[in-house]
Amino acid sequence: MGDSAYSFSLTTFSRTGKLLQIEYALNAVANGRTSLGICAKDGVVIATDKKLSSTLVDLDQVSKIQKINEGSGFVYSGLGPDYRVLVRKARKSSQSYHLQYREHKPVSQLVKSTASVMQEYTQSGGVRPFGVSLLVAGVDADKSPRLYQVDPSGAYFAWKATAVGKNYINAKNFLEKRYQDDMELEDAIHTALLTLREGFEGEMTKDNIEVGVVSQADGKFRALTPDQIQDYLDETS
Repeated sequence: MGDSAYSFSLTTFSRTGKLLQIEYALNAVANGRTSLGICAKDGVVIATDKKLSSTLVDLDQVSKIQKINEGSGFVYSGLGPDYRVLVRKARKSSQSYHLQYREHKPVSQLVKSTASVMQEYTQSGGVRPFGVSLLVAGVDADKSPRLYQVDPSGAYFAWKATAVGKNYINAKNFLEKRYQDDMELEDAIHTALLTLREGFEGEMTKDNIEVGVVSQADGKFRALTPDQIQDYLDETS
């Protein structure tokens, strides 16, 4: 009996030690639009392709980068509805932390709690794994900038720079060549846009990408406006 006999069971390991539903969730991530992040010495930038299949969609109502608390933000590749659930849970967790400790939840704690939610959905009956990988940008308790990736299995990793989604292999190769340990936030934003442009289908404009940044100086996460993105696009072209 091969692995296919276990492909519909989330809670049963195959004979080769795999949970195939998690692998299928990773396939959903790999089919999603490219998202990437870069951790600079003075901040973090996350960016994503939000190009849609139809020009009739109101792009102002589509947002892939979400602010979770004052100092942290998410972006994803994969299934949008699953992402909304995780954003809602993360915001609720952050608010509970703030009510109890009167301070914003550090990004490392936010990542651990979100990863725990995703892990629970890999060993419970009647559910399926989340079909998203998250990139989490934020500032930790010691005011240092951090970039994390959280996968459908509940595994999480800290990165200097990484990418997820459809073109993640080429994007990672590009980042490996461009990344420097002493990179500043402004340089990181330019590098993020250049990396997105490498595998972008069609023309990249201020309306079909999103960029979010968190600066070590003020510790606040914000999404760049379309006009700000256009200024950076002009600088990189």
